[in-house]
Amino acid sequence: MAVRLCTRPSCPCLKATRRSCAHLFKHQVRIFHMIRHLQGRAGRAALLASGTILAGNMLAAGWPFSPAWAQGAASAPNPMVDSAPLPTLHVLGDSPLSLIEEPLDKTTVSQTMMNRNRLNSPDTAELFKGVAGVSFYQAGRVSALPVINGMNDDRVATEVDGVRISAACPNHMNPALSYVDPGMVKTASVIAGITPVSAGGDSIAGTVSVERADPIFSKDKSILATGHVTASYRSNGNTVGTSGAVTVANDTVSLRYEGSWSQAGNYEGGGDAGIVRSTKYQSFNHAVTLGLKRDNHRLTLTAGQQDIPYEGFPNQFMDMTNNRSTFVNGHYEGDYSWGELDVRGYWQRITHVMNMLDDKGGHSATTGMPMNSDSRLAGYAIKATIPLGSWNTLRLGSSFDHQGLNDWWPPLMGSMMMGPDTYHNINNGHRDRLGHFAEWESRWTNRFSSLLGFRNDIVMMNTGEVSPYSSGGMMMGTGGMMGGMSNPDAAAARAFNAMSRGRTDVNFDVTALGRYRVSDMISLEGGYARKTRSPNLYERYAWGQSAMTSQMIGWFGDGNGYVGNPDLKPEIAHTISTTVLFRDPEQERWKISIQPFYTYVEGFINANLLKSLSSDFNQLQFANHNAQLYGVNVSGSARLWHSARWGHGELGGTLSYVRGEDLETRHSLYHMMPINGLIGLYETRGNWSGRAEATFVNSKTIIDPTRNEPRTPGYALFGLGAGYNWKNVKVEGGIENIFDQKYYLPLGGLSLGDFDATGVLRALPGLGRSYNLSMTVSF
Repeated sequence: MAVRLCTRPSCPCLKATRRSCAHLFKHQVRIFHMIRHLQGRAGRAALLASGTILAGNMLAAGWPFSPAWAQGAASAPNPMVDSAPLPTLHVLGDSPLSLIEEPLDKTTVSQTMMNRNRLNSPDTAELFKGVAGVSFYQAGRVSALPVINGMNDDRVATEVDGVRISAACPNHMNPALSYVDPGMVKTASVIAGITPVSAGGDSIAGTVSVERADPIFSKDKSILATGHVTASYRSNGNTVGTSGAVTVANDTVSLRYEGSWSQAGNYEGGGDAGIVRSTKYQSFNHAVTLGLKRDNHRLTLTAGQQDIPYEGFPNQFMDMTNNRSTFVNGHYEGDYSWGELDVRGYWQRITHVMNMLDDKGGHSATTGMPMNSDSRLAGYAIKATIPLGSWNTLRLGSSFDHQGLNDWWPPLMGSMMMGPDTYHNINNGHRDRLGHFAEWESRWTNRFSSLLGFRNDIVMMNTGEVSPYSSGGMMMGTGGMMGGMSNPDAAAARAFNAMSRGRTDVNFDVTALGRYRVSDMISLEGGYARKTRSPNLYERYAWGQSAMTSQMIGWFGDGNGYVGNPDLKPEIAHTISTTVLFRDPEQERWKISIQPFYTYVEGFINANLLKSLSSDFNQLQFANHNAQLYGVNVSGSARLWHSARWGHGELGGTLSYVRGEDLETRHSLYHMMPINGLIGLYETRGNWSGRAEATFVNSKTIIDPTRNEPRTPGYALFGLGAGYNWKNVKVEGGIENIFDQKYYLPLGGLSLGDFDATGVLRALPGLGRSYNLSMTVSF
């Protein structure tokens, strides 16, 4: 084994090495563990990273591919990935990577894969397309909800720049990933399995994280000015967009502006599916980042605003007619003699308006259905990483997250049902979460390491008194005329106001994880996790019981009405998962990862049938059931050729299977993705890159009958893409769904936008053939 140390005098890793030199020379066997540990600290200092380290990524000798590909990312080969050498400690050896920094069940999306997915979709959630175990509830064009191993939305800890953002909408039209343009994302990762307690609480599925690029600084006191501009076009839906960034910096101060704009009309489904209504949108994003550094201390402040003037939702009765988010984030990182300190703070305000776009009849002073919400988010997160010698690391942390929410529906002039008063859905509601954790990572030998973590979260929720459109026993319009329809919301509001609404949940999480390197070819990682999630504000406090008001609640795309349940208990998930990694130990010519998993959930928040609203829709109430989910994720790659003449080519693919069952009703859980896979051929040759991919999805026949979930046939989609780099110009193009295959999205729900227009109810069709093109100019 050889050890190579970076020798720049200002490099933090050299300082760390000096502090540890006594151990390095006294204990030869421990050298490599210490260096691996220090490598993470040096990389963070050099990159000014936001606390999430991709330790060992493209640094260990003999790794020609991105580690993301080993985890199942359908990416092109490595040359297009940013692979400039990092100012860090370089090690040749086989000591295990950190279970925190690089667990085997973590996928870090390669830059090439992100470029491919940006080309094909304006939705940041789609950056994870092609990752084993990850799927999406389809919603608006820039608002898909991520799903990990069959569990969706709030069950997934979704972070943007290290911040959890709660949806401020009864339909979850503004999920966390919708608040950042895909062109602004520098790193994207997902943990689908045993999630460390330091990665967050109040979730049971896993963690999805995206982060903007860290501030960059000049190497000396000179002024650095750099940036890029990207323009894109997608033929289906006539989608156009542009994004860009510009940075001005010296060696201690960095200032960056990022902006984006995109819009699209309704897209066309494949084959004879026709226009899919309520799929248009427009979006603006702006952000300014200030970075400061001094010695081993880094401070990053980001402020920005997003505006979405309109976004259609094809599987909801409502559309989004305005969404504005204003935010400020702060992030401090410091290296001290005792270890590392990571501190984050954030504030965000979201104003959200729903009504109906033209496809659903439009809206005016006397038509449509106005629905407003106003949310404020604020919080902090503190994490200390303390090395205990060269074998052990202790992590301690504390966090607090506040969500305040008002959700009200103004009366509609001339309407018999929506008036004469304002309907208060959530009145001064709040959800506060205080969490603490302790985590111990130990490297027992150069083959075995372990991670043990404990977390406590206290979730406090409450809301004020509510009111219906009319407090009378019969519906009364804004003109004062008594309608002929009963008014169940009046009695429901009185009962809701009479009860004690405050709820406090005391939750505990435990994670036990181990990794063992059986041989140079085989590595095993597995463990157990107990994870807990408390209900969201709508699951507990959505009180309306009329057909109309209950059908305004729900993020499932099924058209059913949902009623909250203040007595819901937290979900407690017990997960057992193992990841087996096989690889070529000599030249890394091939890799394959197999991850079976099993999760038993106490109190899984499902729904009970209250009554039938029509032949197509039901009214349901959230309820705790016991459930189980199990499946397997497989990913792999194989190098086919590598030569000066023909460049580099590899074959890669993923396969995912999940099954979820409600153990009380014995029905399938809602929106279980059928078995699906991707296989692709990828080549780079000089400045040119190309890909050919095929996606396969089995038919969906196992459904949730309580929600009238539609069945969908199986399908196969094919795509081609290519790119070319000049000095400062990058051009990429592709064709998706080459054969214009007609298909329906297994997790798309019902096409309610088409139903309103035609009266025909069908599953939501997928995107037809699209020619996509983008060009980036850097300076």
